[in-house]
Amino acid sequence: MGGIRISFKEALPAVLSALMLAIAGCAVQQDATGLYVEAIALRDADQTGAAIEKLKEAVSRDAQFSMAYSLLGDLYQRIGDYENSARSYSSATKLNPWSFDDFFQLGRVYQTMRKFAEAVQAYAKASELRPDHLQSHLNAAKCYYQMSDYQNAFAEASLAEQIDSEVVEIQRLLGDIHSSRKDHETAIGFYKRALELDSNSPEVMIALAVAYLKNNNNAFAKELLNSAIRIDPSRPHAHRYLGYCQLQLSELDEAVASYGRAIELDENDWEAHRGLGVAYMLKAIDAGDDDLKDKAIAQWRKSLAINPDQPRREKLLDLIGKYSKRTD
Repeated sequence: MGGIRISFKEALPAVLSALMLAIAGCAVQQDATGLYVEAIALRDADQTGAAIEKLKEAVSRDAQFSMAYSLLGDLYQRIGDYENSARSYSSATKLNPWSFDDFFQLGRVYQTMRKFAEAVQAYAKASELRPDHLQSHLNAAKCYYQMSDYQNAFAEASLAEQIDSEVVEIQRLLGDIHSSRKDHETAIGFYKRALELDSNSPEVMIALAVAYLKNNNNAFAKELLNSAIRIDPSRPHAHRYLGYCQLQLSELDEAVASYGRAIELDENDWEAHRGLGVAYMLKAIDAGDDDLKDKAIAQWRKSLAINPDQPRREKLLDLIGKYSKRTD
């Protein structure tokens, strides 16, 4: 057989060189792995900062070390450094595109950062890898909801419901989606289902009550709001909605008390100040009481000071002008 023949003696330098490179590469890999193992021990000892430094050194020595990037993402997330956490998880997913956990955690971090468009992309990848993972679909639905993309929010929430229809959070979210679409009848159905699953949830009671209010069913709304407040009286929005409900039922003294309680719990609740002003003004007109008119105007001014760009601002300014004793 023809060709150039190379003796073993001539080939030996090249063989030795190749072996040295291989050995050096293994040493680097083992060194990075050793740093990773040390980082795990430091993490378990709650020495998060030191663990992060070990992992940064590990990836500087082996830029393809996906597990190190993944653990970095975990640790940065633990200390609330979400930018670096997202950057680390992103590197891990590029190196290991089959890692469900990295895509899911990347979605969670983006969601925490309110980068909802990026979050849904990460959750979509996670769902491709594990289509039956309920939390991936539910979290994606929440992100779409925050983006006011109710169509995709409904689609993802429906997929989560198919996996487990007994989850209160899913039923509540489906109610919120339909409520945002102004389909209050359908929203009421989902909120009722959520309340069947958890009969002591104040948040579900309040959500259902608001749907009833928007559907002009004030009596049911009042009953639910009182129940929610009995369970947890610390929620200012429950008192505010109750005040609105009482206004609709012409229970003015009760409305004043409810709005006042909402303001005690949250002085910056501009809607409660506005509602309290309405209650005072209706009482003032009924009694011909100028002092109550002044109280109403003071509440309206406070509401505008807290939120100058609130809806129906011009209407409120007109009312202030109409009932003020002096010209502004």
